Amino acid sequence: MSASEPTPADEAAHILIVDDDRRIRHLLTTYLRGHGYRATSAASSKEARGYLGSVAFELIVLDVMMPGESGFDFAADLRKESDVPILMLTARGEPSDRVRGLEIGVDDYLAKPFEPRELLLRIGSILRRAKAPPIKTTLACVRFGRFTFSLERGELKTEDEAVRLTERERDILRLLSESAGQSVSREALAGSGGAANERTVDVQINRLRRKIERDPANPLYLQTVRGAGYRLVIDG
Repeated sequence: MSASEPTPADEAAHILIVDDDRRIRHLLTTYLRGHGYRATSAASSKEARGYLGSVAFELIVLDVMMPGESGFDFAADLRKESDVPILMLTARGEPSDRVRGLEIGVDDYLAKPFEPRELLLRIGSILRRAKAPPIKTTLACVRFGRFTFSLERGELKTEDEAVRLTERERDILRLLSESAGQSVSREALAGSGGAANERTVDVQINRLRRKIERDPANPLYLQTVRGAGYRLVIDG
């Protein structure tokens, strides 16, 4: 970091930028530090894993097209052991690529070229969701089948084993739990995130079904309400 570059506070969110383009890495690192974030960059998935083994990051900004392991493959592998928020930043902006990223479990998707201000807003939105205070509700937790979901902590468990959720999955499950047994519209589930729309909500619902339903094609708990949205059927 140069002497003229601002020094972020120690408590500032730490963001890992993974991109094989050195110019992009430098620009993003400088820009984010200039807006109060701590930022570290990696040129490959391998280098990123080295950082992740010893540093806790609040967010990963991840490119898709990289030599060797792609961003898609890296994100899918990371999701097996971590729910750290991921923002994909890539020149591949086709809807199919965006849906693939969301199916893997990334939290947002921004295509290049992009406005730096939009990137900053999306990062802020993801971090706010990750640090949102507990939702006040009359229900402490809901139960469905083998699962319990704590609305206060945002934790999904089966017996004593925790089930990993992305921030978007957690947000959606909270909303459905607050209105358990009633339909919740796709619009309400989409929220205010820039990447959220009806299609991405459907993708997130499908990912949740794979985690909680014995037969995701014939869901017992996370049901589609035709023409209205979705509802969570709980026990009791």
